[in-house]
Order: sequence, then C-alpha cells, then structure tokens
Amino acid sequence: MHPRAQAFAERAADAYGLDVTVREFPEGTKTAADAADAIGCEVGQIASSLVFAVDAAVDGTDDTETLVVAVTSGANRVSEDALAAELGVAPEDVSMADPELIRERVGWAIGGVPPFCHDAEIRTFVDPTLLDYETVWAAAGTPSAVFALTPESLREHASATVADVITGGD
Repeated sequence: MHPRAQAFAERAADAYGLDVTVREFPEGTKTAADAADAIGCEVGQIASSLVFAVDAAVDGTDDTETLVVAVTSGANRVSEDALAAELGVAPEDVSMADPELIRERVGWAIGGVPPFCHDAEIRTFVDPTLLDYETVWAAAGTPSAVFALTPESLREHASATVADVITGGD
C-alpha cells in the first residue's frame, strides 16, 4: 500500500476507530468518472474533497486565510457563489486553495484529500446528494487510493455541515 494511503488508514483507526479498507488503482483515478469506472459504482457515489481558500474573516475570526473543505458528489460541482453565501462572505472571497497551502495546512495533496483526518481543524461541508447513497467512496490520501463508507459516517467523522453548495453536474 502507498505510504500516504497507509498513513490515512492508520490515522482513521487511531482517531475514529475506523477499520478502513483502502483500494488502490495504479492507473490512478484523477476524475470522479475514472474513480467510478475503476470501483464499479455510480459517479454520484464518489465523494470528492475539494479545498477552498476564503480571503475574508469567517465565523467572527480575524483569520483571513481560512480553508474550508467541500465534499461533493462526483456528479456535482461546487458553486463558489453558494459556498460564499453559506460562509457569509462575498463570492470574490472564495477560490480554490493553492496546492502547496493544501499540503501544508491540510496534510494531503490535491486529488488525495480525504474528507477527514486533516492536520488542522477545517470547516467541512457535505453535498446533500451524497446522502442518497448507501455507500460512497472517498480519497484515502493519494489520487489512486479510495475507501468506502456510509454518507452518515463521512458526515459524522468530518464534523461536516450538510449544505447545498453545489451546482448541477453534467
């Protein structure tokens, strides 16, 4: 198993008592469609963790470099305008986070960000359409590693707020 996927599985066990079974795909799963094809599930079952930078004070803090995670169904895309509205900031204050900042503050590289087990407490939102599935699949520390869990387990372990911060997919 890739060392980053192993690190995720160990963190999930230590922090939450989860016995994560990681599935790896050497060819990679760079898109939700790739992941769904490799796993043999619907695209909507792919739980993509995307990290956004918020260039404004959020929740009454003075921190102007806040990161938030939006875990969306692979069938949907995040609406930065809807995310900004949920956070109570202007749309221009929300953008995709820089990959180096993600690695530094979240602890994972883009494409492999799991929905929880981050290096810092990060406010997390979950796409309500993920709740329609019995099982969803999320990144397990690398772009080629995934694990299965229930949407409720994802929401609970990520301490996520269910929020409609998406725009319809294709």
